[in-house]
Amino acid sequence: MSQAYVKQTIENNVGYITFFTPEHNAMPSPILKQLELAIKDAGKNDDIRVVVLKSGGARTFCAGASFTELVAINNLEEGKRFFSGFANVINAMRKCPKLIIGRVQGKAVGGGVGLASATDYCLATKFAAIKLSEISIGIGPFVIEPAVTRKIGQTAFSQMTIDAETFYTADYAKQKGLYADVFDTVEALDDAVLALATKLASYNPEALLELKRVLWQDTNEWSVLLIERAEISGKLVLSDFTKQKLKSYS
Repeated sequence: MSQAYVKQTIENNVGYITFFTPEHNAMPSPILKQLELAIKDAGKNDDIRVVVLKSGGARTFCAGASFTELVAINNLEEGKRFFSGFANVINAMRKCPKLIIGRVQGKAVGGGVGLASATDYCLATKFAAIKLSEISIGIGPFVIEPAVTRKIGQTAFSQMTIDAETFYTADYAKQKGLYADVFDTVEALDDAVLALATKLASYNPEALLELKRVLWQDTNEWSVLLIERAEISGKLVLSDFTKQKLKSYS
């Protein structure tokens, strides 16, 4: 699995969307765009009644933004365009007419926490610690904030954002409402995801659609808000502080 990809498969009316990059599933622009389109396609596919979002590999669910691409950003437009990739994925998940189950097998950092937060129901392993590290490199979790705060609350979001270099345990994430349940092994996680997805796929599709609408009511402004937040991050990534920080990691 050395090449980045986004794949979609369908089994028993469950659409599985899997993303992968060799850099611990850190997300460059092309993968973000492919993920956005895959989610939109799943929403339009009548053979899919429920979606499972997962990542390839055994260790990290998603390491957030691709540092390689962040370092290469040279102007505000490029910065806004990159962070809009995360905004567009979250908005696609929000607008998708199918319920989305998150399958988080390992650590989630930054944008990875945003993706988990934008699912409708998220299951994880005990290895799926979470961290919002953005402020430590001179930017901030501005694009993902509405999704994360909606799931774990303002207090927990503030704590994680300010204590930016700490990984919070999967149990913490469960206590705060990000994860519905936490399992000891990936095998147990996959069994639970399959059981839930199979059950949901057998339910009335019209009822599931109405539930999705209720779950995401009062979020229509995100279509504009998240792009505005992307511009903030796009500006900050150009700062000398952030440039030096990113280079120190490369």
